[in-house]
Amino acid sequence: MTHQPTIRPYETEDRAAVGHVCVMTADEGGDSRDLYPDEELMPSLFAYPYCHLEPELAFVLDDGTGRAVGYVLGTADTARFVGDLRDVWIPSVAGRYPRSTTPPRTPVDTMIDLLHRPERMILPELAAHPAHLHIDLLPDWQRRGHGRALMDTFLDALADRGVPAVHLGMVTANTSARAFYDRLGFHEIPVPEPGPLTYLGRPTGRGRRSP
Repeated sequence: MTHQPTIRPYETEDRAAVGHVCVMTADEGGDSRDLYPDEELMPSLFAYPYCHLEPELAFVLDDGTGRAVGYVLGTADTARFVGDLRDVWIPSVAGRYPRSTTPPRTPVDTMIDLLHRPERMILPELAAHPAHLHIDLLPDWQRRGHGRALMDTFLDALADRGVPAVHLGMVTANTSARAFYDRLGFHEIPVPEPGPLTYLGRPTGRGRRSP
């Protein structure tokens, strides 16, 4: 029997699979375990808090057997989400990832520093795009139309909530990801001193392109 992949809402039983997808794509789209040996670290920044704080905007690609092999996660309101990170999420993981009193020196240090600075997400240049998202698929499930389908699902959910536009921050070096977002109608949002990231945005209505 051939299993048919489907997109469905995130369920708590998907947590480990979502974490695995995050780990396997967190180094410019590839396996991040050499950089971040603690396999809970990257999901604790870029996946788990969304599943915990805003599960209604978390969707997975199910391979047809119940296993999540991709996801799209996000928030409808970045400013509110940052407050929830500060008040709810960070206290729940600070014991495992305590804030350092010295500047970061390693990739792990840098990620832990980012964890403790959620206000970095609030930039005036992004105010017209209040939602933001993360989307990832295991390599074997990429370039098969599933990423577009996940994005459409997320954009529809935002539009249903009256959210006008969404943004994301991507590692500039990940050129294949940039090509994917360009095909979906995202445009670059200039941000002063963006570091290693490029910020992209678009309206939530399907089929609409940003000016």
